[in-house]
Amino acid sequence: MNFLFPTAYAQEPGAPSLTYNLILFGGMFVLFYLILWRPQSKRAKEHKELIGGINKGDEVLTSGGLLGKVTRVSDDYIAIQVAEGVELKIQKASVAAALPKGTIAQI
Repeated sequence: MNFLFPTAYAQEPGAPSLTYNLILFGGMFVLFYLILWRPQSKRAKEHKELIGGINKGDEVLTSGGLLGKVTRVSDDYIAIQVAEGVELKIQKASVAAALPKGTIAQI
């Protein structure tokens, strides 16, 4: 039966080289940095600039979906007017986007 299926003898396994392991680990680290860390830090920087640039009279959208006009600004909180005579105090960090002026009037 050896003529149909030749006998395969086991060979000693070769040890993986140290440089291969270092290159593999370094490549994984670079991919992790490019795919996760860099975009997240860019988004965080943009959000910090957005929050820092909020002024009285700006129209904002909160992460909860509220649209409003900023009436007061303090260090950590802002007050937004969501309807005539209705003012809500929210944290600055919950602002998702600054809208162009006149957006609320168009809705």
